[in-house]
Amino acid sequence: QQRGRRYNLFLKQRLRIDKRHQSKDSIFFRDGVRRIDFVLSYVDDLNKEWEKKLERRKEFESNLQKAGLELETEDKKESEDGKIYFVKIHAPWEVLITYAEVLNIKVPIKENDIPSMVENPLDCMLAPLRLPEKVMHPAPDYFTAPFSKDKQELYLINDESTFFSPSMRNRIVNYILTRCPYGTEEGKKKFGIKRLLNNGTYSAAYPLHDCQYWKKANDPNCDNERYTLYMEWARFLRFYKEQPLDLIRKYYGEKIGIYFAWLGFYTEMLFLAAVVGLICFLYGLFTMDENMSSKEICDPEIGGEIIMCPLCDRECEYWRLNTTCESSEYSHLFDNVATLFFAIFMGVWVTLFLEFWKRRQARLKYEWDLVDFEEEQQQLQLRPEYEAKCTQKKKNPVTQEMEPYLPLTSQAVRFCISGTTVLFWVSLIIASMIAVIVYRLAVYAAFASLMENTQSLESISGLLTPQLATSVTASCLNFVIIMILNFFYERIAIWITDMEIPRTHMEYENRLTMKMFLFQFVNYYSSCFYVAFFKGKFVGYPAAYTYMFNRWRNEECDPAGCLIELTTQLTIVMAGKQIWGNIQEAIVPWICNWWGRRKARNNPENLYSRWEQDHDLQIFGALGLFYEYLEMVIQFGFITLFVASFPLAPLLALMNNILEIRVDSWKLTTQYRRPVAAKAHSIGVWQEILNGMAILSVVTNAFIVAFTSDMIPRLVYYYAYSENEESPMSGYINNSLSVFQISDFPDRNKPKMNPGNFVICRYRDYRYPPDHERKYLHTMQFWHILAAKLAFIIIMEHVVFIVKFFVAWMIPDVPADVKAKIKREKYLTQKILHEYELEKLKEKLCQGDKLATEKEFIATEGRMELSRAM
Repeated sequence: QQRGRRYNLFLKQRLRIDKRHQSKDSIFFRDGVRRIDFVLSYVDDLNKEWEKKLERRKEFESNLQKAGLELETEDKKESEDGKIYFVKIHAPWEVLITYAEVLNIKVPIKENDIPSMVENPLDCMLAPLRLPEKVMHPAPDYFTAPFSKDKQELYLINDESTFFSPSMRNRIVNYILTRCPYGTEEGKKKFGIKRLLNNGTYSAAYPLHDCQYWKKANDPNCDNERYTLYMEWARFLRFYKEQPLDLIRKYYGEKIGIYFAWLGFYTEMLFLAAVVGLICFLYGLFTMDENMSSKEICDPEIGGEIIMCPLCDRECEYWRLNTTCESSEYSHLFDNVATLFFAIFMGVWVTLFLEFWKRRQARLKYEWDLVDFEEEQQQLQLRPEYEAKCTQKKKNPVTQEMEPYLPLTSQAVRFCISGTTVLFWVSLIIASMIAVIVYRLAVYAAFASLMENTQSLESISGLLTPQLATSVTASCLNFVIIMILNFFYERIAIWITDMEIPRTHMEYENRLTMKMFLFQFVNYYSSCFYVAFFKGKFVGYPAAYTYMFNRWRNEECDPAGCLIELTTQLTIVMAGKQIWGNIQEAIVPWICNWWGRRKARNNPENLYSRWEQDHDLQIFGALGLFYEYLEMVIQFGFITLFVASFPLAPLLALMNNILEIRVDSWKLTTQYRRPVAAKAHSIGVWQEILNGMAILSVVTNAFIVAFTSDMIPRLVYYYAYSENEESPMSGYINNSLSVFQISDFPDRNKPKMNPGNFVICRYRDYRYPPDHERKYLHTMQFWHILAAKLAFIIIMEHVVFIVKFFVAWMIPDVPADVKAKIKREKYLTQKILHEYELEKLKEKLCQGDKLATEKEFIATEGRMELSRAM
């Protein structure tokens, strides 16, 4: 009986194989002629809403056919699991030309005859980084014009089936799907595939990849672009190669193409910042032995003889300064003269990056026919959700047509709810940061009390001081909290943006972007701002320490400064985010796809069709690029806002981005369904965010150098207070520590034991000694240092801002050769269109009303003469 079952299963599979003569990679209908432009799938589950879903599908598919689309359904018996129906959609020529005109799609009218750029003499050196010409430029360059049904003879239409690229075709079909009605429910007209996906009528809607990524398709009509992208772009071993941007744009559309162009350019520019940062780090490494401050701290006769005041109240003991020897040596790696140079350099670098990106973007706009593309043309089209939810209508003052609108009162209520929600979550971040600070204060006391007794007075290990141990554990805890808050807020942000019912796609993306960025900015950077600008600044002095909530004593900086702790915080959060991000982006989709395809591996290849293979992949989603941009912009903040504390940050970012490009390309090519092509002529609102962060970075780095590092106090001592001409920095540590008389300790702060019978202890501040008439008040040196810090901030900010604005003024946003090419192309395109119109008028002249046609002919010739003159 078991053998009989196996035989029947074999016959069933053989029947299915014979029935399907096409390859499993076929992207055509059963006739092998009509191309599959889109696929819808659904599961016919017999639940209580089954009849309603069936009715919706019938109405929707009927309306699609009325719109001119052709459908072909694959029965669930033909699917791999025997449960899923697939509806294949083909857009015939008549539909394509109709909606190409609606969407203002540009098509070729003549091959570009403008000479290419002059060859670069370094091209021979860069040859190993180049890709083959057919990969870099998969199609000839053409002059283009917006498509018009009335001027079909004007365009280079060699083959109707290939004239519109697959990405153009799926964009047109998606436009129809998002606006196609499927009936009336609860007195409201319902339409759009998104709503049908949300209510479970369909389970998926996606365009097809053209072949498998690891091998070429058997079909000779297939371009195998996915295979080419995988072999030449998506493999990590190609990390040193340039990106095939034209092929990416052709396959995925301009919006994804511009993201990879920006990411690649950002990574190239990081190379310079990484090299300079590495040189600054090496300078700190090689001058460690010359650092007088750490020498004095480590010297048993200087640092070993300085008794420091306890690090916490009651439980902690007195300790010797030389216990912080190793941490003070390592702090010199980042707190040296090169830090100042690197902070100024990065202020200029960020301007160069943004200005040169504008030029690169302008060149792409020309090469990708986006010069006349107004994003508003596409984005002013109302979102289907807006049209569905807004029942009231008013006349549009521009188009003079009635269109839906959201009443002002409704908008105000929705914005109030949205704003309150965002403020609540930002408050939650601040509360969590305060909780981490309280943790730092409580654990700091515990770590400090673990120090050994006064006989040896050594730290719990050579390098791990109480400050550093607290900083590391608090940074890890903070990172975990950041990830948890992120997880929940992403969903909240999408929900409240949907609730606002933005009018257009551009409004939707911009609102969501600002909400997410504001939250991420506070979430990721708040802890770094605390360590940089607040920690150790409001400590007080031994007789009058300041307390948080009147309970926990505020943290002190390490005697070598707070910069090393800021470096630790920055490294853990930045590196942790990048590692976690790559795990989320690469490993999670791979595991999901492996789990989804585990059954299909047991079936013959012929049974696993192209639409089923793509159905089992992950969904890229409308916000897929949004998260990619957000990840990179947050990283951009780390390497600009706090770079003065960590010169190696650009190097870490460079290594991450080299991996990021290949991870993003690999997952997009192998792990995700093909996204619907979309147009974009820039990186959008992210450009303004980057500009804002570039300006803020000058301020933050100036404050870090002035208030977080020890550079200004050292310089003031060097020029104004040093008494040793041969070694001007000797005596600096003793000068920077004030004296406190132990008998002045209040009972709340006084240590329980004093086995060394110490009379005085030292603390980090500039205050008068106990025997001075101005006992424990700030010395004049404190005010000199404060004035020097403020003067430095003003001077550094003004110098960097002047250089930034001068560089921005010197570098034009559009290269001169691109301007010339744009003008040349506009002139030639107008000439071709005018000549075409003249030919049509000559034909009319020969046929009908001579007087009217002659006048039109003369007017057209006059327009051509005017165009030539211009």
